[in-house]
Amino acid sequence: MRTEKDSFISADKQTEINVLYWLPQGSPKGVLQISHGMREFVERYDEMGRWFAGQGYVVTANDHLGHGASIKSEEDWGFFTAEDGWGKVLEDMHTLRTRTKNRYPEVPYFLAGHSMGSFLVRNYIFRWPDDGLSGAIIVGTGQMPDLLLRGGTCIAKRQISSKGGRFRSPFLSKMALGKNNKAFEPGRTTNDWLTRDEEIVDKYNADTRNNFIFTAQAFYDFFTGIQSVSKKSNLARIDKELPLLFLSGERDPVGNMGKGVRKAFNIYRDLGCQDIEMKLYPDARHEIFNEINREEVFSDLLSWLEKRSDS
Repeated sequence: MRTEKDSFISADKQTEINVLYWLPQGSPKGVLQISHGMREFVERYDEMGRWFAGQGYVVTANDHLGHGASIKSEEDWGFFTAEDGWGKVLEDMHTLRTRTKNRYPEVPYFLAGHSMGSFLVRNYIFRWPDDGLSGAIIVGTGQMPDLLLRGGTCIAKRQISSKGGRFRSPFLSKMALGKNNKAFEPGRTTNDWLTRDEEIVDKYNADTRNNFIFTAQAFYDFFTGIQSVSKKSNLARIDKELPLLFLSGERDPVGNMGKGVRKAFNIYRDLGCQDIEMKLYPDARHEIFNEINREEVFSDLLSWLEKRSDS
């Protein structure tokens, strides 16, 4: 196994997008592309990337705009672009998909998204329904109330108008994330909701690449992007034969302790998706790829991948 760095120019035409590959020895069985969550970066998936590369899969991920090393300066953390930021993040994911597909044209290709990345993947599969994916893995997702999303969108729009798109909004941050730790209080830290692995929580808290407030413009992009996944016209475009796997912790507040994940799963099942599965892990929190039972999660995902790789 070896790692390899790469980059390309973002759809914003100015930012260099940071890419990381974890490469297996010999010919790969398939490709697993990861879309990370809000306020994180690709190196947080190093253990997962190494594990799956050890099983024969190419793993790749890019830092989304405004995250990790996909910035021009630290002032860009938490900011996508001034216009259609969500769309440009999706285009960057598609660019990585295209570049990696051209590099490995003959193997199955899977797209996985965690948290914010799960909503990006849910957008991706209706924007590019003919992309030829072998499956999509939707991790740590939810089904947020439309009233909350519309309210957040309106507030973000007003803040952009009055304070500018780069204004860092503590109110919107509290609205989107502030209640996530409630079920775990009194807690050791404010981010105990992420995982039961205290070492990972401490590393997360200590790293400046995780500790910034999203801008009003990025929150506007985020809320509108989540709204778009439930529109009937968008859902109708999805390839019903695309295999879908929903994975989440049963104590993940983003998924409303499993309830939101079940709602999302039922939407796609009722849509007529033919190969769709869901697994909720008891006691696991938001970051199941960083949970204390993560090797169980990796093994379950590997089993799912290999069944679709052989078909």
